[in-house]
Amino acid sequence: MTAKTEQAAPAPSPAEKPPGSPPVRLPVFVASLVGVVVFATWAILMPDRVYETIFSWTEWVGATFGWFYILLGTAILVFVLFLGFSRYGTLRLGPAHSRPEFSTFAWASMLFAAGIGTDVMFFSVVEPVTQYISPPLIEGETVQAAREATVWTLFHYGITGWGMYALMGMALAFFAYRLNLPLAVRSALAPVFGRRIDGPLGHAVDTAAVLGTIFGVATSLGIGVVFLNFGLGELFGIQQGLAAQIGLIVLAITMAAISATTGVDKGIRFLSQLNVLLALGLAAWVLVTGRTQLLIEGVVMNVGDFVARFPSMTMDTMAYDGANEWMNLWTLFFWAWWVAWASFVGMFLARISRGRTIRQFVAGTMVIPFAYIVMWVSIFGNAALARVRDGDADFAAAAQEYDGRGFFMLLQDYPAAGLLVLLATAVGLLFYVTSADSGALVMGNLCSQLREVQEDCAPWLRIVWAAATGLLTIAVLAVGGIYALQYATVIMGLPFAVVLVLVMWGLFTALRTELRRVDAGNGTHAVLYAVGDGTADRETWKARVARATNFVDTEDAEAYLESVVDPALTEVAEELRSRGVRAETSSGTAPPDDQDNEGGRFVELRTGEDEHPFLYRVKISQHPVPTYGGRMIGNRDRYARLEVHLADGGQDYDVMGFTRAQVIHDCLDAYEAHLDFLRTV
Repeated sequence: MTAKTEQAAPAPSPAEKPPGSPPVRLPVFVASLVGVVVFATWAILMPDRVYETIFSWTEWVGATFGWFYILLGTAILVFVLFLGFSRYGTLRLGPAHSRPEFSTFAWASMLFAAGIGTDVMFFSVVEPVTQYISPPLIEGETVQAAREATVWTLFHYGITGWGMYALMGMALAFFAYRLNLPLAVRSALAPVFGRRIDGPLGHAVDTAAVLGTIFGVATSLGIGVVFLNFGLGELFGIQQGLAAQIGLIVLAITMAAISATTGVDKGIRFLSQLNVLLALGLAAWVLVTGRTQLLIEGVVMNVGDFVARFPSMTMDTMAYDGANEWMNLWTLFFWAWWVAWASFVGMFLARISRGRTIRQFVAGTMVIPFAYIVMWVSIFGNAALARVRDGDADFAAAAQEYDGRGFFMLLQDYPAAGLLVLLATAVGLLFYVTSADSGALVMGNLCSQLREVQEDCAPWLRIVWAAATGLLTIAVLAVGGIYALQYATVIMGLPFAVVLVLVMWGLFTALRTELRRVDAGNGTHAVLYAVGDGTADRETWKARVARATNFVDTEDAEAYLESVVDPALTEVAEELRSRGVRAETSSGTAPPDDQDNEGGRFVELRTGEDEHPFLYRVKISQHPVPTYGGRMIGNRDRYARLEVHLADGGQDYDVMGFTRAQVIHDCLDAYEAHLDFLRTV
């Protein structure tokens, strides 16, 4: 029985996706969908009973687990910052040789857009005014209350929530791109539970992720639909009420279905990017045509107050203040909402961040979206507070209503008010539709067995989840409006909050193992020339210069791979097998990847350990011929390299021109480093 086989590289190419839609994880899909339908039906048939039940459960969760939500938010933030600033920050979210798929500017732009949504428009006026008039700890309608009001909003929309997003994005990207596991929440728990993640335990984790996501998305859609209902009423006289809100929900479902079945995702994505510019223009107009000096001073003051007060706010459970109802409606609601959205936004962050280091990822996700939040909340929040403090009692009352009227009333103070209301409604509508569409896509992906990272679920699955989200949103709005959505989010976020604790554990375990692997491999290639092939004069410095300037073509590289590298690795594998190590060599053609658009032939040696197998692959890759003194070496513009890849990715050196003995020693150097790594695991 031969140990050598001809095969293709195991990972499918993004450019060559498997045919057909990915299979559905039926246990996750059925359990999640049945849970949503049962709850929605109960809510529609018995709204009063459901509201009483939700309210009592929320009080119980707040009283029993409020401290857990507060502690969890702080712990995740500290954990994420620790990873970014520690040695773990040097690890890449992908193979060691990978580089970012998007430029820094494009990546930053997408992160910036991720911080925008209809709910930010809604709460940028509602919360500052509410916290000013009815603060949790101090007397309302004072200068101190005004300073704290916007800071509370920044706190609830700030870096704590983005820490949760960063945790999930980092975990999903690391396990998918670095460890080649499926892009699913269950993958992050592999270091904790091993292969059990493929059974009922994994299904339970993904089900919790789906349920948390759908309640989080339903909350955003509920807030958005109430907000847009008022805006459309201002523009076209559409009456406020559940009927109009159901119509808007049907619109979102229809748009999601069109996107899923006709492939207009790119069009929606373009409009979404345009929407970012329109939102920035709206904020700039308020800043420039309003009380500019006051608003700029307010931004600076808010940032200073936020930095000064954050350490005490982040762990404040208000144990002696009797503010349980305030905590349930504000901090606990926001923390549960962030938890519910963690899988959704985390999957987006993972997809755009392949190849970035953990340090770059943490810095970007902690700073860029929050910069937008600070800008938007400070401008609109301080503008609203200034109007209230000037004595506008009608506006103060309207701004505290949970229907968005305060935001539109605020715009009436500025030039071109009608155009501003139209613009704000259009911006909110597009954010609303894209949230419904992308939310359905993420839930569909969580219920599918994705065969490669860039694959998406079947179109019909997106339509099902868009419809389920719409049904849930209508049901909860019928029960008690936005308050019912807030209460339900606090309850449904709890199971996935426990999952986030396990994700931290699993991610840290995997990162610690990976760092040991990297440390064990450091310095392996540096001693190659000292080892040589046993003769002192075989590898002279002149021979090294000749090899360094010898730029071969693909045919020469393939011949060398077959005549030198393949026999060398075969010899090593035979020796390892004679000593009881399961080892085999194989060859084939690697598909294109994100770093090398051309596939290449490879030869590899692989050992058969169940966990942490050893891999030594030599792969042909194409590169531009370097120029020296303004001229190109040789008469071609591309040349072939025989690059070494280990389990953690490419090692950035070329073995073209090595003797058979040198290839053997290089492989054994890597194998000995791998054994050192296994001793530390």
